[in-house]
Amino acid sequence: MMTTMLEVAKRAGVSKATVSRVLSGNGYVSQETKDRVFQAVEESGYRPNLLARNLSAKSTQTLGLVVTNTLYHGIYF
Repeated sequence: MMTTMLEVAKRAGVSKATVSRVLSGNGYVSQETKDRVFQAVEESGYRPNLLARNLSAKSTQTLGLVVTNTLYHGIYF
């Protein structure tokens, strides 16, 4: 089961918003708090959910390619 940001926050003794600020590098968070959050991330094996991040950003970071030249007709990609 994946570790959530809320579980990291509980382990570090901070809010979910603080964990978010530390991981994104936005806003001021004391060095002591950053250290606790990073320690909790390491201990819990937390990894950001890239699908959730892309959904919230309304961006998939995916590139589509359309080839219309008949030269490529019959070639399987």
